[in-house]
Amino acid sequence: MNDQSHTNLASAGNNKLNIATGLRVDLQLIADKIKPGTRVLDVGCGDGALLNYLATDKDVDGRGIELSQSGVNSCVARGLAVIQGDADTDLTDYPSGAFDYVILSQTLQAVHQPHEVLRQMLRIGRRGVVSFPNFGCWRVRWDLLTRGRMPITKTLDQPWYTTPNIHMCTVKDFVLLCADLGIIIEQSIMADHNGRPTPIQGSGFFANLLSEQGVFVLKNGV
Repeated sequence: MNDQSHTNLASAGNNKLNIATGLRVDLQLIADKIKPGTRVLDVGCGDGALLNYLATDKDVDGRGIELSQSGVNSCVARGLAVIQGDADTDLTDYPSGAFDYVILSQTLQAVHQPHEVLRQMLRIGRRGVVSFPNFGCWRVRWDLLTRGRMPITKTLDQPWYTTPNIHMCTVKDFVLLCADLGIIIEQSIMADHNGRPTPIQGSGFFANLLSEQGVFVLKNGV
């Protein structure tokens, strides 16, 4: 996995905080899906903001894996149980059914084998919670149509030659991948460029066209 996490993938325009919790709003959407007192593995946990919130406010037994040394150092400074590791290679070391939830926030598009990472997530955990920027959003389509260039938006804020994103996908792509892998989508939340939930329901045409981010709760259907 590239030097990525859900803290440094978010753009400057996507850092609005939930006033009540102090958590970034898109991370709050994920946190709301985690039941109290559960076991959680956060893959690409960054500086540990989400893990710290879950531990203090939901009493979860949280663990993390993070590629960047700076992220690991920040997590350790918070007293979190986080190790340095790569989602593409190190998830195989975890035993099956070790966690209730495995979180992959704004990192799926940066791994080399997204399908294998999803498989490993749902082997390790009873549920997976995944979020990613939607390359099918109308803003992205409009940029490609009118400028003929790779788009730069609030959720895709780096030029093509420096971005760590190597497997961009749309909401529709992700839904079809889950179907191919036998993964059940239990819940889906569409979000705007600031990470706030939108009134769009489901994960169909309008979700693919209008949402800039997707948050999905998954379980293994195989």
